[in-house]
Order: sequence, then structure tokens, then C-alpha cells
Amino acid sequence: MTEFKTDGDFVAEKYRTLNSYFKEVFGEKVYKLALDGGMTCPNRDGTIGSGGCIFCSEGGSGDFAEKLCGDIHTQLERAKLRVRKKTKTDKFIAYFQSYTNTYADVGYLRRLFFAAISEPSVVGLSIGTRPDCLPSDVLKLLKELNEIKPVFVELGLQTIHKATEILIRRGYPLEVFDEAVKSLKEIGVNTVVHVILGLPHETPQMMLETVKYVGKSGADGIKLQLLHVLKGTELEKMYLRGEFEVLTMEEYIDILCSCIEALPKEIVIHRITGDAPKRLLVAPKWSADKKRVLNCINSELNKRIMER
Repeated sequence: MTEFKTDGDFVAEKYRTLNSYFKEVFGEKVYKLALDGGMTCPNRDGTIGSGGCIFCSEGGSGDFAEKLCGDIHTQLERAKLRVRKKTKTDKFIAYFQSYTNTYADVGYLRRLFFAAISEPSVVGLSIGTRPDCLPSDVLKLLKELNEIKPVFVELGLQTIHKATEILIRRGYPLEVFDEAVKSLKEIGVNTVVHVILGLPHETPQMMLETVKYVGKSGADGIKLQLLHVLKGTELEKMYLRGEFEVLTMEEYIDILCSCIEALPKEIVIHRITGDAPKRLLVAPKWSADKKRVLNCINSELNKRIMER
């Protein structure tokens, strides 16, 4: 998870970062524990499709998640050990990241999620899912969980543009996303939307239109993700055939900063680039130098703020 650097710079004064938001809600910095809930996806099991979205890795976008081991408490402890190599924090968000984490029988979801929030050190629950996987019984469960500890539901939108939606094999129309946000807001659940910048054939204006749409959707937060081309994906085949080009670092930073400037001030920015496993990363290679990328992003954001 990539967040804004907030110590002593102007970014924290202008944009609502995830770090600052967590400090408001929980009183201190909180880390996410990336988990695998043992689910699949309707875009993989044949319900909608069998290949998944063209950019999604075999790990279901959860390549950094602690692997399923049959016992959520053990899985959480293993994830904590990873995080504690970097920090001594005692507060965590249980983040069900891999695949579609509401795509299961509600009884299974109830046991899994309640076990996770029963851990004293877990102060909240984050659930990555698809907008078309929120039936009424799941929404009821999410409302119940949210009354105990804060729940964040992360929806994979990626784009609002029909041609791109079809190209990436997303598998649902924009209206389904709109309804999902509405339903989540009605039960008081914090809603975070994933957007990918740099999808094949999208212009900077198209990307900006998607971000502006999210800003007006009622979502509480947004994750802005650089498109990564990963080994073993349909996207890799397209890239190697020369069907599209990935963004340069300069292009990405310019588009990203314009997107951030277009968002309402109250929306929480959960991510500004994202990570990819180096063993899987095909392109863009510059994204592997995370420290340099973040420094350049912060420099450009601060420059824009100072110029106003």
C-alpha cells in the first residue's frame, strides 16, 4: 500500500491522505494486514467469464496478501509479523484483498469476518470486492459488522468508459457501480473506489473524467493505481504484441496530480501509485523504484500547491 508522505510537507495541508484520516479515526497510524479469504471471482469461475480482467494476476490482485492457511487468527499473526519488521504499531485493519471477498455464502463470510474483527488488535475491516457481488444478505452482514468496528468496502471500478470496460473484461456496466455505492452509503459503510490510470487507449482526459465521476459518486475514498503489466496476464500478451504503450513516469505524475486536484477535498486518497511484485512486473520498469516515484510525486504536488 502506497500512501502520501505527510511529515513536514504541503501535501498533508491540501489533500486528505490515508495516514491523516486513520489518525483522525483511530488516534494513531494504522497498518493494513493483507489477507486471502479463500474466495474466487465470478469473472474467473465461469459465472461471468473465465479469464478474469486482463490486468489481474493469478493471485487475484492479492500478490502481497498472507496466504490462506485455514485459520484466520494464524493468518493474521503471520501478517502482523511482516508489518512489525517495519513498525511496532498495535492497531491493524484486516484487509481481505485477494479476488472478490463478498463472493461466497453469507454464512462463510459471517464466520470469516467476525473471526477477524474479534482480534483485539484489529480495529477495522477492509473488504475488496466487485460492485456486482453485493446481494442484500451481504449488505445486511456488512451493516452488522460496521456497527461493531469500522468497515471499508473497496470497489474495483477502474474506468467509467464503455470501450475500456469491454476491453478489460470488467463484466458489469457502470450502472451496477452506481447502485453499489448507493447501497453501501445507505447502510453507512465507508466506500473506497479503485481507479487504474494508464489503461490501454485511454487519454489523460478520459482518466480525468473517471476520477471526477468517482468524486461525485458519493464515495468516501479513492485508490489511484498505475497500470502494471504483469507476467501471465492477457495484458502482457497485448503489450508484447505492441498494442499499447505504458505511461512514462513523467506522464503518470502529470495525470495523477491533475486527478488529485480534481477531487473534492473531503475524499480520502488511499493510494497514489501501488506496488507490483518485481518477479511479475513486465512494465513499466520505472515503477519498481518506489522511493524515487513517491519523491517525484510529492515534489510535483508541492510545486503545484506553491504555484497557486
